[in-house]
Amino acid sequence: MTDQPLLDEIKALIKASGPMPVWRYMELCLMHPRHGYYVSRDPLGREGDFTTAPEVSQMFGELLGLWTASVWKQMGSPQFLRLIELGPGRGTMMADALRALRVLPPLYQALHIHMVEVNPVLRERQGATLANVRNIDWHDSIDDVPEGPSIILANEYFDVLPIHQMVRLENGWHERVIEIDPNGKLQFGAAPEPTPRFDVLLPPLV
Repeated sequence: MTDQPLLDEIKALIKASGPMPVWRYMELCLMHPRHGYYVSRDPLGREGDFTTAPEVSQMFGELLGLWTASVWKQMGSPQFLRLIELGPGRGTMMADALRALRVLPPLYQALHIHMVEVNPVLRERQGATLANVRNIDWHDSIDDVPEGPSIILANEYFDVLPIHQMVRLENGWHERVIEIDPNGKLQFGAAPEPTPRFDVLLPPLV
């Protein structure tokens, strides 16, 4: 459930600027600096809202570690490798992957770990889980990770990113928006004007 202060803030934004695209509404609900779902709490585990594969079995992360070793060899075994994880939860998957990678000392020595995480609660948990890992940095955005040979891990990450939603009306494709109904509640709507040339992006079957 969305926190009431956040709902009030969203309504104020809509009243001031007009209907809000679905992607912006999702972004605020998930990443608002005070009330965002993925910023203000640890959502994982029995005390949270869901459990991911790394929390169920260490085998999941260990297999990803072995996969990383295979890809590193395909890359020509560079002497320096950035291992990046997007949305690393409690750090469990990275810890399990690194455990598997220790069997390949040349790769393990080449690693620099980069954790892309915006949640301060989870950053603290990751720091505790990976306390014995050397060469590790945290970032708010993947854009902050320095360039270089890299392998990126992202488990259950892309499925929670804000998205654009489109709806087809008589005069074309319109972006779906969030607006306020006559009773003061949020509801779905559609942008008044079609999105220019959106139809050319769609597969012919659609």
